[in-house]
Amino acid sequence: MPEYPDLVVYLEQLSVRILGLPLERIRLASPFVLRSVEPSIQQTQGRRVLGLERIGKRLVIELEGGIFLILHLMISGRLHWKEAGAKIPGKRGLAAFDFSSGTLLLTEASSKKRASLHLVDGRKALQAFDRGGLEVLSANYRSFCQVLARENHTLKRALTDPRLFSGIGNAYSDELLHRARLSPVKLTSQLSSDERKRLYLAARETLTDWAERLRRETGAEFPEKVTAFRDEMAVHGKFRRPCPVCGSAIQRIIHAENETNYCPRCQTGGKLLADRVLSKLLKDDWPRTIEELEEKTTRGPATGP
Repeated sequence: MPEYPDLVVYLEQLSVRILGLPLERIRLASPFVLRSVEPSIQQTQGRRVLGLERIGKRLVIELEGGIFLILHLMISGRLHWKEAGAKIPGKRGLAAFDFSSGTLLLTEASSKKRASLHLVDGRKALQAFDRGGLEVLSANYRSFCQVLARENHTLKRALTDPRLFSGIGNAYSDELLHRARLSPVKLTSQLSSDERKRLYLAARETLTDWAERLRRETGAEFPEKVTAFRDEMAVHGKFRRPCPVCGSAIQRIIHAENETNYCPRCQTGGKLLADRVLSKLLKDDWPRTIEELEEKTTRGPATGP
């Protein structure tokens, strides 16, 4: 799912392309992408774009007359900038937004079609989409600590909860926890003052650094390589690959559709976190420490007598 660094670059590149221009029309390839009925799509035609903003992981386009278009890309939704009047792709295409400068295409790789478009009338209606999460880059340390103390969850869950923190998802929560040298399963109530400070700084630095990195990568082009898995990442998507800090093999926890990646030496004091799937398979043979894991790997499979 695109997170803060990806979304902010999307907004910046859209601003130079559509800000101040009238939206000529919206074309829908899938009727299911539109999740609202009032105002109608026809009411958006010819209205100029007055602003673009982000609410959590949603992108918002403000039109004349107080109409807002709200795009939620979910996991597999992506935006593409093409020549004016471009055809909507057959299998992946959901919608097209036509301007005189070009066409913005909304696509989704998944067959589940979770990406959505809402049209709302007025800023009050727009506010209903705000989950209330803290914007880390504009928040001071005290506000950050207050949000952490609001509920007692694991750090991974707290950071990815849109009611607590805005714009952080599975990928960048892994990255910032590695930078902070903190376990993803440590409870927020158990953080020391030093750990809270490390987490705050790591969150700000990770989001800022990655936004700058993606800006440099994109340049003046529209971002077409939006992905949750990047070679330069330290731990996310790097299962069994060496940690860039200590060289230990990156480990993972799989839960539902999400995967948490971490370095056992840098983040958990050498302890391996129990993965529910592997724990059930291996039972008592599940290694408890990185040393046990390395010993099993070196020893290889057991042989007969």
